[in-house]
Amino acid sequence: MDPVIIVGAGPVGLTLALALARQEVPSVVLDEGPGKDEPRPARTVVLREDTAALIERLTGLPVEEAGLRWAGWRSLRRKQVMREIAFGDDETAPLHIAQHVLTGALREALAGERLARIAVDSRLDSVEQEPSGVTAHTRGPQGTWWRGSYLVGCDGPRSTVRKLQDIRFPGRTAVERHAVAALRVELPWDGEALLHRMPPWRTAGPSGGEVTGRPLPDGVWRLDWLLPPGKDLVTPELLLARVRETLAGWTGGSTPPYELLDTGVHTVHHRLARRWRAGRVFLAGDAAHLLGALGTQGLDEGLRDADNLAWKLALAWHHGPHEALLDSYQAERRGAVAARLRAADQVLPLLRGGGGLRAYVPGAARGAEALLTDGHLGRGTLGTPGAYASSPLAPRHLEGEVPVATAPGAPVADVLVTAEDGSFVGLRERLGRGTLLVVLVAPGTGVWDRKHWVTAGIMPRLAAAVTALPHPAELLVSENYPGASAHTVLLVRPDGHLVTALGGVRPADLYAAAEATLGNPAKTEAEAGAGAR
Repeated sequence: MDPVIIVGAGPVGLTLALALARQEVPSVVLDEGPGKDEPRPARTVVLREDTAALIERLTGLPVEEAGLRWAGWRSLRRKQVMREIAFGDDETAPLHIAQHVLTGALREALAGERLARIAVDSRLDSVEQEPSGVTAHTRGPQGTWWRGSYLVGCDGPRSTVRKLQDIRFPGRTAVERHAVAALRVELPWDGEALLHRMPPWRTAGPSGGEVTGRPLPDGVWRLDWLLPPGKDLVTPELLLARVRETLAGWTGGSTPPYELLDTGVHTVHHRLARRWRAGRVFLAGDAAHLLGALGTQGLDEGLRDADNLAWKLALAWHHGPHEALLDSYQAERRGAVAARLRAADQVLPLLRGGGGLRAYVPGAARGAEALLTDGHLGRGTLGTPGAYASSPLAPRHLEGEVPVATAPGAPVADVLVTAEDGSFVGLRERLGRGTLLVVLVAPGTGVWDRKHWVTAGIMPRLAAAVTALPHPAELLVSENYPGASAHTVLLVRPDGHLVTALGGVRPADLYAAAEATLGNPAKTEAEAGAGAR
């Protein structure tokens, strides 16, 4: 069968190629550039726990060393500290990493991947679809035709793929603008990120003034200043003045020594493609959505697009058309991104308008800081990664379903599990292989070798139910899972989202849930029971 054609060699396209290769699906990445990325220290990425784990799993990059997990977060308003958060065991800090470091690790991993190749200097100019596949043409020094099974446009905001498929991209332009600088400097907050609203050294403008500081490794900081509405030119002199006054204000005196590494202007747009699938053509990343206000990171969502789509394309590539499964990509991912865009669009006028939240809610200054903090840290309505509770793949009417701390459709917690070979690994390390995961919560098993309990108690019956599932699945055992009682059985998708939690071994429910996850029509209880036996 023909490879998957991926248009665009940014982080999303490269991640998708690696994720497909891990599931034995070949791909070709069409890169319109020369295959190298210019280091830009001011262009950075904030990743949540699950997307950071995805990158580490695919590339082997030690993300804890390549990036920086913040030690804490603080919000200031004028001279007052409004909120302080220290990250620890209860909450994993976001990972802040330079985008060129991330892209470099992805390219290096792809260079050693037999099932993926990058075609440089290849700019897409046409796409043709047939029932059996896709044909793409590129122009350049070696312009040629490419034949693929599917095609995914990961080619950014001005996506050629999206335009060739005549897909509308409505939304709001220039929602916010930020002046950005990356510099090496010593600040009072070691490893802590901060948001400073209305700093006392700034002349109050329409926005009241706002600056965000995010630390990186090696003493580097990224600073973002919210600019007033309009299109006023950000001159080098203006940006240097902001750097000096901000550093002086934070250190309580004259401007400390610093090394300016990079500058830029970041413009936030809010756009959402009307369709994310057109036959055998899909959109992902910035080609499908643009978001970025209130700390929301568009690339973080783009990586989730790749993770969601990879296992579905892999299943269709290996086993033939699964239209309902492929359709679920748009339903799940577009729905999740749309919810975050709606939340940001509702809150922004309150935060950035004349009186802010103070005009609507008594004592709302702290409420504003809480909303902004949630957006920056990936929590709450503005920042929590999307769950797929209303997914077309969600199973219905499971009699044995029980509640756990993770809602159905949400990303699972990364608990320690015992794998089939007896090794102890994090649950997220078993993701991305194209298999379903079945996790039994069995307190006390961790102190014994798996060979001693694999044939005892409920394990033989559960193992038989897992073997009978309509798709390959791996049986894992964990000492505990948040909110789960003993003998709870979790079914987890290849991209790490919880399908369901069942109270004990229920072969018919487990089979029905697996069928729904694959996009297959629901079966009667008798049919499901027959398949599970």
